[in-house]
Amino acid sequence: MKPAFRVLITFVVVVVAYYAILWVPFALIPLKGQWWIGSLVSLLCAIGVGRYVWVKSEAVPDRLATSVAYGALVTGGVGFSAGFFGPLIFNPSANQGPLLGIFITGPLGFLLGGIGGFVCWLIQERKARKETI
Repeated sequence: MKPAFRVLITFVVVVVAYYAILWVPFALIPLKGQWWIGSLVSLLCAIGVGRYVWVKSEAVPDRLATSVAYGALVTGGVGFSAGFFGPLIFNPSANQGPLLGIFITGPLGFLLGGIGGFVCWLIQERKARKETI
């Protein structure tokens, strides 16, 4: 996999993991003014997830299924996170804001990411065919 794409995927996964771990479990645990504990645990977990993604994305085979799966999961994760956490940040009083990520932006991001992964695979296949001729 190309290094720029690996860096982009790792960055997105680290940011999403950090905020998901910070907001979901630590919103339910009262830390009584010691907010740094939640931030530290979330940062350590996000670094671990980022390292895992970095190592695993090095030897990704260039097959159709992998390309579609990576595109769908990354774009779906970003769409879900933006739709779920965005309304919580920009309009905290809206009680149905997170449903946007669950029912609209997450599934749409998943579908569009899968289509984008398929298109990227087609482009790579055409380049590979031209180089062998």
